Formats: sequence, C-alpha cells, structure tokens
Amino acid sequence: MYGFNTYNRRQWVARHASRLPDGARVLDAGAGVGQYRTFFEHCDYRAHDFGLEPQTVGSYTPLDYESDIVDIPAPDASFDAVVCTEVLEHVPEPIKAVRELARLLRPGGLMLLTAPLGCLLHQEPYIYYGGYSPYWYRRFLGEAGCEVVSIESNQGFFSLFSDYAQWFSNLIHPREVRTQPLRRRIVLLPLWILSRPMVRILAPLGRWLDRCGFGAVGTVGYHVVAVKREGPAA
Repeated sequence: MYGFNTYNRRQWVARHASRLPDGARVLDAGAGVGQYRTFFEHCDYRAHDFGLEPQTVGSYTPLDYESDIVDIPAPDASFDAVVCTEVLEHVPEPIKAVRELARLLRPGGLMLLTAPLGCLLHQEPYIYYGGYSPYWYRRFLGEAGCEVVSIESNQGFFSLFSDYAQWFSNLIHPREVRTQPLRRRIVLLPLWILSRPMVRILAPLGRWLDRCGFGAVGTVGYHVVAVKREGPAA
C-alpha cells in the first residue's frame, strides 16, 4: 500500500516533537495505540482517548485521561503542546473539541492538528465527518483563541488519486472476491492484473504532478500548526 498519508503525517509530528524542549508538557488527544509516544520521550507525555473504539480496545496505549474529547479532566493551560491527528472526523462535536484542546494549552502553547479533507469509512461506527478545509481551521481555531501559524497540504490531488487507485486494486484482489460467483471472479481477475502496473506508475507520477503544482485542487488533508494567543478566546 502506498501509505504517503500516514508516513508524511508521522514525519511532520516527529519534526515538531524534536523542537520541543526537554520536559515540555504534551497531550496526545485521541492517542489510540500511541504511535507518537516515542517521538515525545524527552517530554512529559500524556495520552488521552475515549477508550471505546472497537478495533482498538485491548491495544490502546496506557491512557492518562480516558474521557470524551470535549471534556478532558485536566486544568486550564495544563500543556505546552497538544497533538490531535485524524481524530476530529470521529467526534460528534468537533468545534467543541477544538475549544477544549485550546483550553488545555498555555498561552503561547503549540497545537498540531490534522483531519481528513476526504476519507473512506473507517473505525465504524465512530465516523461522522470529513471535509476539514483550511477555512474550517482558520475560523474555528481563531474562535477558540488560537493563531494559525501554518496550514500545509499533505501532497495533492494526484497523490490522493494514486492512493485511491491502490484501494481500487486491493478491493478487487482475488483474495477479496473469492466469495463472489465464479463468473464475476473471471471478469475481475484480468481487471486486477491490469490495475497492478498502473498503480505502480501512479504513485511516483502523482507525486511529480503535485510538485509541479497541478494537484492544488485537493488533498487527503492538511497539517495545521497553531499557537494559543495571550488573553481570553474571542
């Protein structure tokens, strides 16, 4: 699987984590299995999640806070940095969630935030939204008392298209369609064989087209950096 989405996001989080000073207080909101824990070994890392996602039960990283993300039991300004990636699509009230994360940040504290612009169904039944655009982040982070420092697209449309082409090929893989009627499997097999070389071509081609500026119409999502403003939220 051409996993540029996850790879790029992890690299982005790792870069920002490396810039935090030793002992910085960090909250990983919606931490899940704790994929970022090792990035923050030099920090005072705390993990939060609601603890009920069916595919993750039994695999959660040790949680310091187990609660709804809109009501995390920690005092105001408890953290120097808050990380929340690919969580807001699973939250019924994402605007309230952003306000809660901002409440937990000290003035001048750093927020790292991502959510999909578009996505396939996953972690069901806890999947409610997509479409998190730069305009959403600027409006609701601003209302929560944060200044948006940067919004970077996670590659562009052509990389997203190549990723979906990989899904297309995977979904018609012979092992995935083995329960289908024989006639249908006979039709799908040559289609799957033809799709394999195309998928291998699309991944590097998509990256190149995005770098040329042709893919600006869309992306899998954005990497957002914000800083808590001094004083009360607007």
